[in-house]
Amino acid sequence: MIEMRIVLGFATLSLLASAATPDAWPRWRGPNDNGVARSDAPLQFSEDRNVAWKAAIPGRGMSSPVIWGDRIFVTTAVPLMAAAPAADAVAEPQPGDRKGGGKGGARGRGGPGGGSAAGVEHKFVVMAFDRKTGKLLWEQTATQATPHEGYHRQYGSFASNSPVTDGKRLFAFFGSRGLYAYSLDGKLLWKKNFQPMRMRLQFGEGSPTVLAGDRLLLKFDQEDSSYLIAVSTADGKELWRVERDEPSSWSPPLVITHNGVEQAIVSATNRVKSYDLKTGAVLWEVGGLGSNVIPAPVVHNGTVVVMSGHRDPNMLAIKLGGKGDLTGSDAVLWTNQRGNSYTPSPVLHDGKLYFVSDNGMLSCLDVATGKPHYLQQRLGDKPYSFKSSPVAANGKLYLATEQGDVLVVKMGETYEMLAVNSMGDQMFVATPAIADGELYLRGPQALYCIRD
Repeated sequence: MIEMRIVLGFATLSLLASAATPDAWPRWRGPNDNGVARSDAPLQFSEDRNVAWKAAIPGRGMSSPVIWGDRIFVTTAVPLMAAAPAADAVAEPQPGDRKGGGKGGARGRGGPGGGSAAGVEHKFVVMAFDRKTGKLLWEQTATQATPHEGYHRQYGSFASNSPVTDGKRLFAFFGSRGLYAYSLDGKLLWKKNFQPMRMRLQFGEGSPTVLAGDRLLLKFDQEDSSYLIAVSTADGKELWRVERDEPSSWSPPLVITHNGVEQAIVSATNRVKSYDLKTGAVLWEVGGLGSNVIPAPVVHNGTVVVMSGHRDPNMLAIKLGGKGDLTGSDAVLWTNQRGNSYTPSPVLHDGKLYFVSDNGMLSCLDVATGKPHYLQQRLGDKPYSFKSSPVAANGKLYLATEQGDVLVVKMGETYEMLAVNSMGDQMFVATPAIADGELYLRGPQALYCIRD
């Protein structure tokens, strides 16, 4: 009888713990900032198979959905008039510019692919859907404004900064158009404005909002006057600000605790820097990445991995615990220049780093040594390209392509394709989200819930 009571007591505590920490996808790279879900996800689906619901999203947004409880949240920007047709073709593409993806060209005005929709008035919208039915629960217009710059005509939008939630509030960041805090029922709690940014070749803004306890980190790496700030989640009050000698980059800070010190690791062209989360003081820094840094940092067993895939591509595995300038020191455990992602962020699981190049080559490295399990594996039987970041669930890697297929690869030391799922006439740029066994895909005009 006593044993039964003990078992029931543990069972009750387990249920209470599960209720207190529901399966969620509260931020862009998932619950642990490594692209890995806590639950499983469907293996096989299509546009007419295992689609539980499809919800229309107006306007244009490349931000990824976030999930808490029975709700899923997205942001979008809705134009109030048609864009000028020539706004995104100011400069000619440079040699090596793949699909207008941004190689070459000078800074300033819209370059190869940049500058779309500049000067067009938009309303900036936050939406909440019921996860079970896809019903629109609420929609709020955060602001209405005419952006001073445009975005990349294929891959950009005025709603590319992914939101974040702490389970009580939703924080929607529209870059130059401000930061907005809502209750999960859609009530505006506070807002904060910022000076307009000036991005490289008008490729657009899009660094995700990063939540760290009672503060939010916002990165403004641009063509002049770059900075990083921490603001209070309670009221948006600025807690600290540090100036940054960096050109445009889109990689978000990664918040970790090492040896009792909370720090935010920020990767960029000139320097990878770690900032004390409380004060903004620089703890350590390393040089060596290339230009246009986009992929998010990941951490495993005291090693942080950062990556660039544009000009002078590089990947650095940095041992945590050092101080000052660690460039060229033994704190840099290994580097990699082959198959790096330009745009997608990596998945890190079980000591293995999975990353996909924009032209469809998948690699898997051992995080401890940098040695490849496989390198630059061609995905599928047809050419694929990627801007969406891969995500993982229950030993499966999900890769949403620009061509509308979602590929599922077995995770492990050997490459194995498990499924090719066609979603029809889609172009996936937003990163998928996974929670409670469901996969959520954001296409150009719709949000899909995939459920067995």
